[in-house]
This record gives sequence, C-alpha cells and structure tokens, in this order.
Amino acid sequence: MSQKDNAVTLGEWASIAIAKHTRKMLKYEARVIQDKDPEDLHQMRVGMRRLRSAIAGFAIALDLPKTVNEKNIAKIGRSLGKLRDLDVLLATLANYYRSQLPKGEQKSLDKVIKSLNKQRKKELKQVRETLNSKLYLNLQQGLQDWLEKPKCQAIGNCSIYPVLPDLLLPQISQLLLHPGWLVGVELKEDKIQIPEMLKEEEIEQLLEQEESLLHDLRKQAKKTRYNLELFSRFYDDTYHYYVKQIEQIQEVLGQIQDCYVLREVLEKVLNSAIAEKMPELATLLTKTRYQKWQEWSILQEEFLDDKTRQELRQTIQQPLTSQESEVN
Repeated sequence: MSQKDNAVTLGEWASIAIAKHTRKMLKYEARVIQDKDPEDLHQMRVGMRRLRSAIAGFAIALDLPKTVNEKNIAKIGRSLGKLRDLDVLLATLANYYRSQLPKGEQKSLDKVIKSLNKQRKKELKQVRETLNSKLYLNLQQGLQDWLEKPKCQAIGNCSIYPVLPDLLLPQISQLLLHPGWLVGVELKEDKIQIPEMLKEEEIEQLLEQEESLLHDLRKQAKKTRYNLELFSRFYDDTYHYYVKQIEQIQEVLGQIQDCYVLREVLEKVLNSAIAEKMPELATLLTKTRYQKWQEWSILQEEFLDDKTRQELRQTIQQPLTSQESEVN
C-alpha cells in the first residue's frame, strides 16, 4: 500500500507533495549542469515551481527548516528562469519566425541569435554556480532532512477534507478580484460591458498601456493553477475544467507577453526600433498579439460572468468525500 493510500491529514498530503517535487528537482540537477538538452532545465524549473507552490499551499500546516522557504526557492528559480527564457526565445526565433522572414531580415535575426547565444553562455555559468552555491545545497539538505522526519503545525494533524475550501477560496478570490480582468471593458451603471470587436490598432494601444497589468494577471493565474493542481484528486470534473481554463489564461497572456519581451530583446541587440529594422517581423508580432487577444477576450468574458464565478466558488466548497477521492 502506497503512502497516498494511507494519507488522510493535511500534513501527510503536504509531505507527499513536497517529496514528489523534491525528487523531480534533484532528478534533473546533474543534467542541467551538463547542459545537453534544454528540456532538462525546463523540467527542473517546473519541479522547483511546483515545490514552491506546495510549500505555499500547505504553509499553514508545515514546520520547515529555516533554509526551506519560498524566498530561497524563488532566488534559485530566478537563475534557472533567465536561462530558460533565453532557450525559449532562441527556439522561437530560429524555429518559428526565421523561416517567415525575407533574406534581409533573416540576416538581422541571425545577428540577434548570435548575440543571445553569447548571453546564454553567461547565464549557464551562473546557473552552474547557483547549483553549487551554499543557498542551493542548504535548501537541498533541509528538504531531505525534513522528508526523513516531517514536522507539522497542529492543524497538520487535521483531516484534509474539511479544510480544503478554506485553503483554496482565498486564492480564488485573489484571482477573481485582479484588476487585469477589467482591461478593455466598460463599467456602466455597475454593469460590466465587453466591446464586441476592437480594431487591431485599438488592441495595440490597449496592450501598450496595460501590458504590465495583464502580465501580473498571468502570474496570478499561474500561481492559482499550481495551487489548484495540488488538490485535483479531491475534486470532480467541474474543478478540473476550471483548472484547464485557468491554464489557458496563463498560456494566452504569456504568449502576448512573449511578443513584448521579444521586441525588447531585438531592439536592444539591433539598437533600433524593430519596425524600422525588421518591418516584416514587426508585422508578424502585431498579428500574433491580435490573434491572442481574440483568444483572451473569450476567456475574459467567461470569467467576468457572474455564473462562472459562482460555479467556481461552489465547486471549491464541495470537495469529494474520502471514499470518492480514492476512486478519482
């Protein structure tokens, strides 16, 4: 019988989640240092994000060593994140955009790719230093010590089922109350009105003004998704549907944000406005943003609907029974 089969309390489920994501983090550590496949870095980074989410999600029940905390994991994650962002950027430029450009712009893009590869070598060196640092080694040791003999607060001895809504509803509230949902909508007589169709130039102007707000909403959606996924086995299909929709929010807003990051990087390397130096690529980026805005608008309308919000809150308040979750 597995540990999951016997787990009942908040503390026991916390231990299972932390063990799972610690194993993933450690599994890819050596591979990241060797740098043979960018996917290894991605997987280690995902493991660390999930670990950070588990520690945040179960924080009320945990008594962890001082070296094991969200702040330390975030510091290490940022180092890995810089390298991962470069990998994604390089892959996007080389495998997606380059083939769509005329030869003249391909030469300019090759110059950018060469510059980014030099930057990548520096970031890889920093990642290797981070994974050999006292901060990382202390985190690793602290996790292993805690997992050998987990310590929890008093509430960690409570059954997980009655407390799930209290854990998750604050997270849902933070997501639903984020001001990013109101980007591009109008409030008339306390009613939210979503414009039927904005022109491409109107969307561009809106995104230029509100890009940072939408990026922050994306981060909130990602945090919420990770926390909800921790408890997926305790809920039914409606819950799983909303987890997928929140993941879609994260993905679509991330793709919009990627266009701005890409433009910023290109203009820094080329020391020129992208519209002047690479007009075809500038047009492609505008089209991508417009397309992703259409996808975002559908999700925005869904999550601004009172019925959606009510159903999501009700779903959180109705976890499965212990018997049902064993089958789920």
